[in-house]
Amino acid sequence: MKQKIFLETDFMTLGQLLKEINLISSGGQAKWFLAEETVFVDGELENRRGRKLYPGMMIDIPEVGTFFMVKNKEEQDAAE
Repeated sequence: MKQKIFLETDFMTLGQLLKEINLISSGGQAKWFLAEETVFVDGELENRRGRKLYPGMMIDIPEVGTFFMVKNKEEQDAAE
């Protein structure tokens, strides 16, 4: 599954993304999830829940999907 994640702020942490896509129910579970599961940020293995994700970055979680970080939808529409 490929999905766009619209950022409301300049960046989102990896832990926030995991919560946003309903893989975890609280931020405290991010550390456990990243220790147990494989997550790639722009093709590199990542296990830091605080990793900042900016527009243009790709997050791949095998067996779950691929997520693309994009600017806030309203800002994107205004730029077009």
